[in-house]
Amino acid sequence: YQQNPKTYTIVKQLLAEGNAGELQKYFGSRMEFGTAGLRAAMGAGISHMNDLTIIQTTQGFCRYLEKNFSDLKKRGVVIGFDARAHLSSGGSSKRFARLAANTFISQGVPVYLFSDIIPTPFVPYTVTHLKLCAGIMVTASHNPKQDNGYKVYWENGAQIISPHDRGISQAIEENQEPWPQAWDDKLIDSSPLLHDPYAMVNKEYFKDIQKQCFYRNINKETNLKFVHTSVHGVGHKFVQLAFKAFDLSPPFAVPEQKDPDPDFPTVKYPNPEEGKGVLTLSFALAEKDGARIILANDPDADRLAVAEKQESGEWKVFSGNELGALLGWWIFTCWKNNSRDTHAVKDVYMLSSTVSSKILRAIALKEGFHFEETLTGFKWMGNRAKQLMDQGKAVLFAFEEAIGYMCCPAVLDKDGVSAAVITAEMASFLATRNLSLSQQLKAVYDEYGFHITKASYFICHDPKVIQQLFDNLRNFDGKNTYPKSCGRFKVSGIRDLTTGYDSSQPDQKAILPTSKSSQMITFTFANGGVATMRTSGTEPKIKYYSELCAPPGNSDVEQLKKELDELVNALEKHFFQPEKNKLQRKTE
Repeated sequence: YQQNPKTYTIVKQLLAEGNAGELQKYFGSRMEFGTAGLRAAMGAGISHMNDLTIIQTTQGFCRYLEKNFSDLKKRGVVIGFDARAHLSSGGSSKRFARLAANTFISQGVPVYLFSDIIPTPFVPYTVTHLKLCAGIMVTASHNPKQDNGYKVYWENGAQIISPHDRGISQAIEENQEPWPQAWDDKLIDSSPLLHDPYAMVNKEYFKDIQKQCFYRNINKETNLKFVHTSVHGVGHKFVQLAFKAFDLSPPFAVPEQKDPDPDFPTVKYPNPEEGKGVLTLSFALAEKDGARIILANDPDADRLAVAEKQESGEWKVFSGNELGALLGWWIFTCWKNNSRDTHAVKDVYMLSSTVSSKILRAIALKEGFHFEETLTGFKWMGNRAKQLMDQGKAVLFAFEEAIGYMCCPAVLDKDGVSAAVITAEMASFLATRNLSLSQQLKAVYDEYGFHITKASYFICHDPKVIQQLFDNLRNFDGKNTYPKSCGRFKVSGIRDLTTGYDSSQPDQKAILPTSKSSQMITFTFANGGVATMRTSGTEPKIKYYSELCAPPGNSDVEQLKKELDELVNALEKHFFQPEKNKLQRKTE
């Protein structure tokens, strides 16, 4: 019984060839629904994103929401999509979004389905703005072109955290038989339950982010030029509108990359985190048009990379931690100078994830506001921000080193659109003081102490080796003892979020939630260094993040860099032992 002739043909072909190995890959195991929802390649079978798996997932999600919200049929859900598409299997973000909408509408649930592509942050924005029960965004963000994903937001406007992932996962298992008319997405077009929030959100979102616009007069006058790339994704139109909302002249758009293209033809990976490779065309356009600053969004526009031309003519691409330091400084300074906000400084909060730079902690200590760290991932920061806001606190900013920034309380997730225009206003303001972003970054470090970071990873396809490596760290000098030193560096503290141990707490118990299913140990060193080793939830990697935090006044940056390099070398040699464990280095 074929509903999608393309996936049907793929499977029929494999059966005809008797290709058991491929069939096992397609049908051996179902995609796992986690806190990040689904993410997998588009294609046939239950291990891939296709019409059937989207229908099954949405049926499960729908039943789970019915159980949790008695007013689901009154409030409804929002669904958005990016521009991804996969010719050979007929899958596309738009098709998946329509099938999901059809599932909800068939059960009498109102659906706010965007009629066109949107940035991911528009979904959490709409959940909050219209007080809906949930949101779904069909996107695979910056993954390779064959992938797609299904990202889920709860009624608080933040990504789901456990136990919702397990509850939804179980409901999917229980609702695998497609409901009648599950495939007939044309039904939604005539349904009174279908609403299109596109025009409303395009008006309201840009009105809301203007609360973060403090220097309209400078924006109008500035002769600073910007280049923007949306890397073949959804960002172009929305960043243009954001600049207009802030009275900035529109940025020059990289012509080859400004229109959505699911093949991402000009880049190897559509991920601005990869740095210079993705920015080649942006550098060329900036040189041609005399622009000093480049703003790059990932394809679903929830992240932002920034580069600036230096005096030397070289381009500097800021790391996520460096831009986090600049935006944190800027947003606090704007709050302090223009605060019509009634909150006292002691009610102001900033957040970042535990593997990101601690620069916000240093700024908070000196300025008197609160800094909190959360587990890795914006789901934790979004949920924590909402808790704090419900207690009457002001959460000004949150960031993670993977170039994600939440600059505006109207979106409780990372948002590359508002981050881009706020960065442009900051740069325009600094230009009136004859300062570049790089010079201001140095000024931030001079005032609050240098924070030098270095992160990388090893690839390891054998889970047993990974387990052994971490077991070794927990039984370093005999049973249940962690390392006391790493080469010449003395260890002063240990926090193990796999087991829940924290040597710095009076009861030795970690404050942050622990997870036995993933590995994560943080070492603090006597020289002010911090290093975290963790496994990745989505890739066969053991990652490490290291940072040296110097007190204000210690400005010998080269010496600090040398010290951090030596610490990282010791970490690799003694804790990773790449030769013994046959680990593969990250290839630059």
